[in-house]
Amino acid sequence: MMAQRLKVTQIKSVISEKQNQRDTLRSLGLKRIGDSVVREDTPANRGYVKTVAHLVTVEEID
Repeated sequence: MMAQRLKVTQIKSVISEKQNQRDTLRSLGLKRIGDSVVREDTPANRGYVKTVAHLVTVEEID
């Protein structure tokens, strides 16, 4: 059985957002609107996503 994964897609601009939120998006691997990354579903990655929840959409994939 594979570990659960998260597909994270940036849907809003980082302009006018706080620096820590910009850094969080960059650490997730997102650079621009429309970018998507697939990350393991870990507590750390959940925390990253929670920090920038208003800038991204998240899908759980198997």
